[in-house]
Amino acid sequence: MANVRSHKGTTPNFGSRTWVDPSAVIIGDVILGEDCSVWPMTVIRGDMHRIRIGSRCSIQDGSVLHITHASDFNPGGWPLTLGDDVTVGHKALLHGCTIGNRVLVGMGSIIMDGAVVEDDVIVAAGCLVPPGKTLESGHLYVGSPCKQARALSDDERGFFTYTAANYVRLKNDYLSD
Repeated sequence: MANVRSHKGTTPNFGSRTWVDPSAVIIGDVILGEDCSVWPMTVIRGDMHRIRIGSRCSIQDGSVLHITHASDFNPGGWPLTLGDDVTVGHKALLHGCTIGNRVLVGMGSIIMDGAVVEDDVIVAAGCLVPPGKTLESGHLYVGSPCKQARALSDDERGFFTYTAANYVRLKNDYLSD
């Protein structure tokens, strides 16, 4: 696939039943788990550090996933890591951060270098998560810069696996076309 490119001898690797839209671009040291979907116009660029994406993740249209390279200013760099059952909304920017399991990243959100989003978190649409900030498990975060708004309800906690499964079903439709 022309949209999946090696860089310095490292080729992206996909788990079984993963679907990548032909207009998405994935480069370098990138591993996606099983049943993932990468939607139109997404860029996942692991050219100077690694990107690891768990199973049943949906990276939606126009999102950009990148890393921070190692340098004198940041000796270890920042890889990008997503856990399982993560839904990344349209046009999100994830840069050198760590995202836990069962997370919803709202449309247009920006999560910066060294930030950590723990398990079971909703990052509302348009949030800016500053470098190095930790978002605690079980909460909704809103705003720019983001602030903890409230604890998640039981219904909201159930939504994580619902939406992940919904995108698995949708990408299966694309795989069968």
